[in-house]
Amino acid sequence: MPSLPSSSQPFAVVFDLEFTAWDGSLAAYWMRPGEYKEIVQIGAVKVDRAFVPGERFDVLVRPRLNPVLSGYLQELTRITNEQIRARGVDFAEAYKVFTAFADGLPVLAFGRDDLVLLDNIRLYGLKGLPPLPRFLDIRQWLHEQGIDVRGLHACDVGPAAGVPFAGQTHNGLCDALSVAAGMEALVARGAPLPDIP
Repeated sequence: MPSLPSSSQPFAVVFDLEFTAWDGSLAAYWMRPGEYKEIVQIGAVKVDRAFVPGERFDVLVRPRLNPVLSGYLQELTRITNEQIRARGVDFAEAYKVFTAFADGLPVLAFGRDDLVLLDNIRLYGLKGLPPLPRFLDIRQWLHEQGIDVRGLHACDVGPAAGVPFAGQTHNGLCDALSVAAGMEALVARGAPLPDIP
């Protein structure tokens, strides 16, 4: 988990998830037999009030019910079965270290990634985990800043705000950095800070 110094106090954590998928699972809303949104990567970055990125977080997660990633997901994310076997941790551990990384800060995502985290807790019947930090889906805020979010993914947020994407699309950390970069650009142009519950 590489770390970068931040010029000021952290304001929030921007995060993104990658989870198991198959060709057609998005269109079928993961309703086909045996398909679950099991998390395989959590990527995150702490940001200050200007959304300048600071400390980064990146962890691979071993899915329990479908431990072998589909060829579709490997091609989409560039996350391989070999990487999951070598560096992946169990979801319970990944969730604990993610909430420890957030350290009480609110967490922001493009979409309802909070529900995917909660669904994984329920899917695995886990008890006694730390509560999810305060959460904000930033899509409404982006809409209020003139960004048409229809059809976009987290990796598209930076480019939609005029910031070129860097890295690998559909990689949790790279996508979180793209979201942060887009928000940084909008705030620099005068957008108000998002209202975090």
